[in-house]
Amino acid sequence: MNHYETVFILNPVLSETQIEETVKKFEDFLISKGAKMVAKENWGLKKLAYAIQHKKSGFYHLFEFTAPGEVITPYEQEFKREERVMRFLTVKLDKHAISWAERRRVKLQTKA
Repeated sequence: MNHYETVFILNPVLSETQIEETVKKFEDFLISKGAKMVAKENWGLKKLAYAIQHKKSGFYHLFEFTAPGEVITPYEQEFKREERVMRFLTVKLDKHAISWAERRRVKLQTKA
């Protein structure tokens, strides 16, 4: 099992319900393929550095999960098929990135 992190940007014109449905769809996809969710974060509506599909903002979400390597290709294909997703990036975390992510989560929890 490898440790991964995915950040994806959803279209800013979506309703709250549509956003929740889309996030749930990708979470369910991962779980159905044997992945284990480590953390989920909703970063909210953020201004983009440059326009994507003529949009200047988007809803950011982060998934941190462990999964077998063969899950990633079909997972990314689902992102490509979903018209609500403007951009996505999945990276495999090494041991340093995993410890940094854990420290960041602890820091966010103490602030809340």
